[in-house]
Amino acid sequence: MCSVKENISCKFRGGFQVKAEDVLRTIREKQIEMIDVHIIDMPGIWQHVTIPVSEVDEETFSHGIPFDGSSIRGFRGIEESDMLMVPDPDTAVIDPFAPVPTLSLVADVYDPKHVAYQRDPRRVAQNAEAYLKASGIADTSFWGPELEFFIFDSVRYINQGHHAAYMVDSGEGFWNSFQEGSLGHTIRTKEGYFPVPPLDSTAALRTAMVKALQSVGIRVEMHHHEVATAGQGEIDLRFNTLTKQADTVMMYKYVVRNVAQQHGKTVTFMPKPIFGDNGNGMHVHQSLWKDGKPLFYAEEPDAYAHMSPLALSYIAGVLKHARALLAFTNPSTNSYRRLVPGYEAPVNIVFSHGNRSAAIRIPVNNNAKASRIEFRTPDATSNPYLAFAALLMAGLDGIRKGLDPVKEGFGPMDKNIYALSAAELATIQSVPGSLGESLDALEQDHEFLLQGDVFSEDLIRTWIDYKRANEVDAVNLRPHPMEFELYFNS
Repeated sequence: MCSVKENISCKFRGGFQVKAEDVLRTIREKQIEMIDVHIIDMPGIWQHVTIPVSEVDEETFSHGIPFDGSSIRGFRGIEESDMLMVPDPDTAVIDPFAPVPTLSLVADVYDPKHVAYQRDPRRVAQNAEAYLKASGIADTSFWGPELEFFIFDSVRYINQGHHAAYMVDSGEGFWNSFQEGSLGHTIRTKEGYFPVPPLDSTAALRTAMVKALQSVGIRVEMHHHEVATAGQGEIDLRFNTLTKQADTVMMYKYVVRNVAQQHGKTVTFMPKPIFGDNGNGMHVHQSLWKDGKPLFYAEEPDAYAHMSPLALSYIAGVLKHARALLAFTNPSTNSYRRLVPGYEAPVNIVFSHGNRSAAIRIPVNNNAKASRIEFRTPDATSNPYLAFAALLMAGLDGIRKGLDPVKEGFGPMDKNIYALSAAELATIQSVPGSLGESLDALEQDHEFLLQGDVFSEDLIRTWIDYKRANEVDAVNLRPHPMEFELYFNS
């Protein structure tokens, strides 16, 4: 067992529950000067406040820190803006990027009467875990997201009434193969998986990212270059429980971006920053356990991919609600630039043992503990607390209703989908083609999210309205640069 004094990040590796007194003792022993407290807004971006340790005591962890909720996206109006952030001691890590010794904590959000705020995304994740236990189906869910990202040398963009443009660049981008001074070590489109250096020009930087992740207690399984040119990479996380893994995703993005910044680079998790090549996904591995035993595995040799009936019902629930789920798992307009056929995009609402164009893939499982499903559609523009919680609720709905994915028409589909005839393709449902379509689907299909008060009608309505007004309309109402090429002289 690790001690807080030795490593306050030990909880990521399965250590004991950290308490307020442990954090305060570590502040003294490590000569911490500041604490940095984070909350997550509804779209999924960390916000923070920094407090000198002279102002921190046990009441900080019980009474909380006041803040203006009207200035946080998706929270409250100005007429009821007073809110509290209450740090969770079990999230404490020493920030490797702060200029002075700083302790970083994630907080839960409360109203002034100390009632848990139901629009707090972290609260939704906690609600989902509580609902899982109360259901009696399982007591633990494990989550293993695979976040893909691009490492660029530069990025420029502008959007004004008369002017819109963007440009990203990477030294290994194939478009730089004819630049003066080029040494020829560029990666052709769709050939980035996964060459050795010098073609893989970001290997050392990814290693630096891994070391920084390990310094805050995050377990990493591997890192590698991904399929696209221009510095696309992936660093794989060890699985963890739902809320803790969502916390880890937020820290992961913070660490990766800051390491890149230190090296004069920039990172984006944007699903499709480059036209004509693979985009960034966040494949989400998930499984259910009870009393320390995995529930997705079937010993029977004739069981499809060794999936248990419970696992198949979970799959059916996710696929049945997939079109609505994408409003949380793929919540940006750019998400749907990635979800198009031809780039290994999981656009087909089917399951399969190995087909990577299926929304759900069942990885090869050599033993019961490795038995899991992989939902391949999500991307990292999602708020992980809401995305993981929604997926769990969809799967549990399938189990509760005893759904069968075969009878529901979701496969299995083990053929090359791109080689199917038009008649065969017509039988396969596809994911929505836009964020607007996903929001429409969520509006019509969200009863499964309300079970056990995990999500609320208020949160779902706020999400839909915010996304339509601030993102869908913002993109749809503006001229696109390609439209000038197509129509200027028409």
